[in-house]
Amino acid sequence: MQVANQSPVAEFVLLGLSDHPKLEKTFFALILLMYLVILLGNGVLILVTILDPHLHTPMYFFLGNLSFLDICYTTSSIPLVLDGFLTPRKTISFSGCAVQMFLSYSMGSTECVLLGMMALDRYVAICNPLRYPVVMSKAAYVPMAAGSWVAGGANSLVQISLAVQLPFCGDNVINHFTCEIVAILKLACADISINVISMGVANVIFLGVPVLFISVSYIFILTTILKIPSAEGRKKAFSTCSAHLTVAVIFCGTILFMYGKPKSKDPLGADKQDLADKLISLFYGVVTPMLNPIIYSLRNKDVKMAVKNLLGQKCFIQ
Repeated sequence: MQVANQSPVAEFVLLGLSDHPKLEKTFFALILLMYLVILLGNGVLILVTILDPHLHTPMYFFLGNLSFLDICYTTSSIPLVLDGFLTPRKTISFSGCAVQMFLSYSMGSTECVLLGMMALDRYVAICNPLRYPVVMSKAAYVPMAAGSWVAGGANSLVQISLAVQLPFCGDNVINHFTCEIVAILKLACADISINVISMGVANVIFLGVPVLFISVSYIFILTTILKIPSAEGRKKAFSTCSAHLTVAVIFCGTILFMYGKPKSKDPLGADKQDLADKLISLFYGVVTPMLNPIIYSLRNKDVKMAVKNLLGQKCFIQ
């Protein structure tokens, strides 16, 4: 991705929590702990999906991709956030900001599409179990996962390319922890209507469509589950998709809350809202990837058994 900086601005200043210095050390310790949990939890999930032959199925292939995606997503931004908590004036170059923005936006778009693909996998498994081995063959699910990555990267490339071509004439203070694209667009000294329209279309495609697809899939899934005569059968069927449903609700719900809530017109309220927006964004970027492996470990018997076997082997070797 070429970054053509036509602006006088050579670097940006990340405001972060500099207006609230008392919170910085507390948040540094909290975010660092969460980041370590993300690396450990998602790393273990990737290992078990690779090493355990019982997990060599489409569902766990997608789960391994989701875990790797969460590690990449947080690593593209969290080290910058942590550094900002320790540095009185955190600056980042124009090119560095563009690269970080591209990676974060790409991973977010990819995760939306990947969660939609996982919903399709669960739909076929529950509603058409006899056709599942044919429909979700390796020749199908590998390109589905690869397509999610390609689509997310292409979307990010378009949005970031449009953003970096804008002129930034003077104000270079980003009221955020990272180079978040909406915060960057606010600094441009030019008409950003094309950017707003482009992002609106992208949000419909990469957020609206997956959310709609997931919702419709689970309507059919729940309808099929309720038709199962035995309570044990219904419980077993629902347990295979409850973890994915929980992750999808948390992920998509947080994004919808971030971009769908009304803005304050009161200047004092707006200041408080800026802080709230940044903390919500931080929640979306840290807490959600941390919860994913926990949810799958607690709500999925196969994953719990695979983790126990992996830990048992490690203890035996030692």
